[in-house]
Amino acid sequence: QRKKKKNGYPAPGARRKRCFPLYKQLLPAILPVYQLQLSRVRQANGTRDAFRENKNVEEERRVQELVQEGLNQLHLLKRQTMISQFYKHDRLVVEGGLSGKDKGGKVLRQKDTGWD
Repeated sequence: QRKKKKNGYPAPGARRKRCFPLYKQLLPAILPVYQLQLSRVRQANGTRDAFRENKNVEEERRVQELVQEGLNQLHLLKRQTMISQFYKHDRLVVEGGLSGKDKGGKVLRQKDTGWD
């Protein structure tokens, strides 16, 4: 039985128990999908902003719609992650790391690009 406030809407704690686990699942799901760090930051900020905008929603029906929307987004991110694992690519040069140059100046790209 959900706790109800005097106005008939669920207590904020009850909503938090339903929404917080979704929030905690969405943020890590973003990381493998978006390759560039900037895209990851934008997507994570968008997720945080959506949760902040809707934190005071009290209508049970609207809360259910928002939770369902979040679950759909999580499902989509997990699916994109699974698909992207089939097509592993070298990291972009602008990302640095193992596909660009390391700090010693050595080229670490594993595959040659272009035609022979």
